Amino acid sequence: MADKTPKKTSKKIAKKSSEKGSKPPKTYSAFVKDFPKLGQAWDLMREEEEQGPFDRRTVRLLKLAIAVGAGKEGAVHSCVRKASEAGCTPAELRHVAALAASTVGLPPAVATYSWIVERLGS
Repeated sequence: MADKTPKKTSKKIAKKSSEKGSKPPKTYSAFVKDFPKLGQAWDLMREEEEQGPFDRRTVRLLKLAIAVGAGKEGAVHSCVRKASEAGCTPAELRHVAALAASTVGLPPAVATYSWIVERLGS
């Protein structure tokens, strides 16, 4: 059975990102150039995210909270950038780390707070 899923390319992601004010990192662009099917899979995940009940700002705050909980520095940096572009305030972004403290512990919350503040400062 033939796959009838529309195919997207990293060029389409780059265009969509540039329309929102940011470009994907060079490493991402190189990765999806080398592995286009993974880029297409990523596109499909992103499309599905947009179908949910949350507005763009809420999605960005939730994604940041997930990255904080997972302790993923790169994802935290990316989420801060995208949440800022979606209109989230620096205070909201910093508060995500504070909310995480009782779940992930104080040292990991402080670490993720430092990543958030670092990204906000750049």
